Amino acid sequence: MHRGKVGVDLGLSAEEKQTLRQIAFQAIRSRCFGEPLPEPSPESPGLKERRGAFVCLHKGKELRGCIGMIEPIEPLYKTVRNMAVEAAFGDPRFCALQSDELDRVDIEISVLTRLERISDTERIEIGKHGIYIRKNYQTGLLLPQVATDNHWDTREFLEWTCRKAGIPSDAWKDPDTEIYIFSADIF
Repeated sequence: MHRGKVGVDLGLSAEEKQTLRQIAFQAIRSRCFGEPLPEPSPESPGLKERRGAFVCLHKGKELRGCIGMIEPIEPLYKTVRNMAVEAAFGDPRFCALQSDELDRVDIEISVLTRLERISDTERIEIGKHGIYIRKNYQTGLLLPQVATDNHWDTREFLEWTCRKAGIPSDAWKDPDTEIYIFSADIF
């Protein structure tokens, strides 16, 4: 789906990444069939670390749902489980995932670094950073892979993040607009 490596390596092993994918899939499957959400208890310290994460679902090349938690509130495995369910059933842009779609949906997980407020947009690196913009009570976030997938430059990335926040596309130039960068381990 991506051209080259996007994001950063946060040190999760291939096994930990596979465990997170399984947790996400099992949570979506359970909700599809009206079963209780699984309560995994992974042994890995990396999966118990509090981290923000997004779960995006794709059907072919089309986005089918994407929801995340920016703040590191819960252990990573719980965040992924909960965001997988939200991406499948709670993204207001899409109708709820149906059981007959389960085998046709790809799960993409983005484990986030902490947000870092910036004043110099020259610090934004396409392919490495995602952007979070806040102006008053309106916010918008785009993951690192969005700019890469759309072949955007920094200005376009900032403009589209503003649009996502529901503010004018040039609001990123306003000194009252807060701009944050972050990165993610995307798999």
